[in-house]
Amino acid sequence: MRYLMIHKLDESLPEAWNPSPEFIDKMGAFMGEVQASGALLAAEGVHQSKEGALIRKDTTGLTVTDGPFTEAREVIGGFALVEVADKAEAIQLGQRFADLFPQVSVEVRRVFEEEDFGAVADSQDA
Repeated sequence: MRYLMIHKLDESLPEAWNPSPEFIDKMGAFMGEVQASGALLAAEGVHQSKEGALIRKDTTGLTVTDGPFTEAREVIGGFALVEVADKAEAIQLGQRFADLFPQVSVEVRRVFEEEDFGAVADSQDA
């Protein structure tokens, strides 16, 4: 099963965007271990929200707002896509990942697989 782990940071904390050499070493060791286990499919950090844009669509149409996203307390700091046996293993990896940070939230979400689309269609027909 594939799981997406999205980590969210408090954008107002300068250390969230300027990691120490010690943090970089810890993160590198963790990512190296997960990669060596074969579980890591992809992982990237992202720039601060001031470099991005937010696109919203509602009944009145589309709006595009350039960053920074001042209304958001936490913003996406990056993601990792992992392939693991089950949700429990994904959560365990997410907890270990969270332990690397002084403050972070990590959202763990299962990724749709091809076989899931048939199950969704079947449940809507019932």
